[in-house]
Amino acid sequence: MPPPGSGGFPFGNGSGTGSSGFNPRNAEDIFAEFFGSSPFGFGSSGPGRSMRFQPDGECFGGFGGSENLFRTYSEGTVPRKPPPVESKLPCSLEELYSGSTRKMKISRTVVDGHGRQVQETEILTIDVKPGWKKGTKITFPDKGNEQLNQLPADLVFIIDEKPHSTYKRDGNDLIINQRVSLAEALGGTTVNLTTLDGRNLSIPVHDIVSPGYELLVAREGMPIAKEPGNRGSLRVKFEVKFPTRLTPEQRAGLKRTLGLED
Repeated sequence: MPPPGSGGFPFGNGSGTGSSGFNPRNAEDIFAEFFGSSPFGFGSSGPGRSMRFQPDGECFGGFGGSENLFRTYSEGTVPRKPPPVESKLPCSLEELYSGSTRKMKISRTVVDGHGRQVQETEILTIDVKPGWKKGTKITFPDKGNEQLNQLPADLVFIIDEKPHSTYKRDGNDLIINQRVSLAEALGGTTVNLTTLDGRNLSIPVHDIVSPGYELLVAREGMPIAKEPGNRGSLRVKFEVKFPTRLTPEQRAGLKRTLGLED
């Protein structure tokens, strides 16, 4: 505030003295005269003097030397997560048909409380659901190897299908090849199968089986994972065995039977 009777703030040239003027002073310099440092600058250089900027970028130098008291965690290294560790899980067609429980024993490297890498053994349980397809992934978070300054990796098992001696899978359908004689192809036959869950299945064939003929049996294929209780189809593909030779009597009999006599 100006002294009494000054009549205002003659700030024009900053040279007013005595009772007729007021000399504005830098607040930092006034504070420095009393306390030896300025709270506003970046490190005092002595009474009545203050440095307002230090080119080396130090912050609040008067309160702790050259250390920056306001360092943040961003200066450190943020732990990164390695890519997942993938491993194939071969399953038989029977397991994928009925479902199964698999137990996998794994050994992995972990970091203990002292920062040392040690080996750890663990048993993981995988519930294979009916109808799962090749390529289905089962993820166990953070069950991969650990390294210093890194997050543990995820462990991923990928379903793979073992070849089957009788059936072949096509999406949700099952395919089986069946060989029949010419007599069976023309006169009818019955296909007897054992399903993947152990049932005996008898399929009567009343149609004439020509080369490339396929019989479709509904709901006897693979379970559909996204539609519980529903199944694909069983497709029976036929191969006709033609005789390599016929006796004259057999030829004549076939002609009479098929109405092919001249």
